[in-house]
Amino acid sequence: MQLTIVVPCYNEEPVLNETAERLSALLAELIARGSIETGSVYFVDDGSSDGTWALIEQLARQRPHFHGIRMSRNRGHQLALLAGLLSVEGDAVVSLDADLQDDLGAIAQMIDAHAAGADIVYGVRGNRPGDSFLKRWTAERYYALLASLGVEIVFNHADYRLLSRRAIDALSQYREVNVFLRGLIPQLGFNTSIVYYERARRFAGESKYPLRKMLTLAWDGVTSFSAVPLRMITKLGFAISLGSLAVGLWALGVRLFTDRAIPGWTSTVAPIYFLGGVQLLSIGIIGEYVAQECARQACITS
Repeated sequence: MQLTIVVPCYNEEPVLNETAERLSALLAELIARGSIETGSVYFVDDGSSDGTWALIEQLARQRPHFHGIRMSRNRGHQLALLAGLLSVEGDAVVSLDADLQDDLGAIAQMIDAHAAGADIVYGVRGNRPGDSFLKRWTAERYYALLASLGVEIVFNHADYRLLSRRAIDALSQYREVNVFLRGLIPQLGFNTSIVYYERARRFAGESKYPLRKMLTLAWDGVTSFSAVPLRMITKLGFAISLGSLAVGLWALGVRLFTDRAIPGWTSTVAPIYFLGGVQLLSIGIIGEYVAQECARQACITS
């Protein structure tokens, strides 16, 4: 089997040499034990502003199993990873981050699961001692939120996984713009397996996912794979419309049967709320049609 490892990189100069050394040793070990016949590593430079690309060029010159792919500019982790997955060859492709937080020893288990018939093998964080309590708590709540919204996702799985060539060919048929691979990969189907590992602390450098990028990724995960927010808007609009109608009838009763009516209040407030509810209801219905069309196109693609 030919194994290819894809490593997206953004300003990873402090850690890249150590990552390359460990990956080189891993490939040699896998070849020695007969798990793979050949192996290669592709570093995908996502428009780094430090010396990351120069290091990748140096590694490619020194060792034939190292290669580089350079994005024209910074496009984000998910697009850089997708570019790598769709550009490389290999019977199986493993994706992992350059920061060495993912246990490289899990790759051997992924290969064994793939040999047993799994087209997709997820690396799942069994323990996260390197993450703060807040980061662990927010991540787990986010996975729970996606599950409650009907998004098919693997709990505590990021982008450490093995994909067979068949799975990558299927992935290439999608035409997503806001890429969220953690939600997209489970849509492929095929036989899957899970390998648990302990997530370590970052070897060097700083996290490339500040709060703003994490929130953007989280939002893409919700809007790309769930129509629940659209349905919530529809229900909210329907509820406001009913409430406005009830208030209007109540105000009319007060006007006709009591002397406590405030002149002009009913004719001003009730129509505003009623029209606002109708607008929300209309937007929700339109959104539902859009969601159904998107789902239909996804089914045609897959």
